[in-house]
Amino acid sequence: MLDVNFDAWPADNVAAAAFSGGVQVASHGDVSHVFELASVTKLLAAYGFLIAIEEGVFDLDSPVAGSTVRHLLAHASGVGFKKGDPLRPPATRRVYSSYGFELLADAVAKEAEMPFAQYVDEAVFAPLGMSSTVLWGSAGHEARSCVSDLSNFVQELLNPTLIDQRTLDVASSVHFPELSGVVPGFGMQRPCPWGLGFEIRGVKDPHWLGAQMPEKVVGHFGQSGTYVWVAPEKGVGMVVLTDRPFGNWAKPLWSETNEALFKALVEL
Repeated sequence: MLDVNFDAWPADNVAAAAFSGGVQVASHGDVSHVFELASVTKLLAAYGFLIAIEEGVFDLDSPVAGSTVRHLLAHASGVGFKKGDPLRPPATRRVYSSYGFELLADAVAKEAEMPFAQYVDEAVFAPLGMSSTVLWGSAGHEARSCVSDLSNFVQELLNPTLIDQRTLDVASSVHFPELSGVVPGFGMQRPCPWGLGFEIRGVKDPHWLGAQMPEKVVGHFGQSGTYVWVAPEKGVGMVVLTDRPFGNWAKPLWSETNEALFKALVEL
């Protein structure tokens, strides 16, 4: 696909799709094969939270668990990766946290009077035709999906229909830009830019996105060997799902692949 030999990747199953001009232009593998998403789940949950904001369930400055919705979405609340981890004061460090997303899911569930899994299914998955996608556990890392479904989601990120473009622009912008923090698997980043649920490329090094990709590229990767990224200003994006857990095999393979594909997609 676009001169990338995904068959040579060291995983039993690799499925992928590429986007240019806001639409899918290429794919690889079985796009209906369902994979565990791990932390790519955060992108789907974040979109549900953004819809909840537009619906008035809460707003970015609503208090939740000693911080705010904004803090939790931007990994700036100080809560740890999981429940019971040590706490930090809000807005002092970018502390990557699945538990923060679980707290947000609980807040939506309480106000909407339905489980968050049902809320995100009705608000995001069903309208986008993502019939193979399910949030089966933590809103931070326990969803499964396929490339076909995530292709619909990427096209939504490039041309939003479920939320206002201004809401997505805010979510894709850096919040608490001065904060440093760790990108799992890639170490401390100073600074460590993040949006509202979306990781932002910035100038992080090392990183899973290529060094020559724009600073405003947003997305997420998962420890199950998955990633999604989009460059909204260029109308391009990528979904890659594998069944091999993230590890040294992915570094610098992902970075080199994403950089090459970004260039190819922009030139289409």
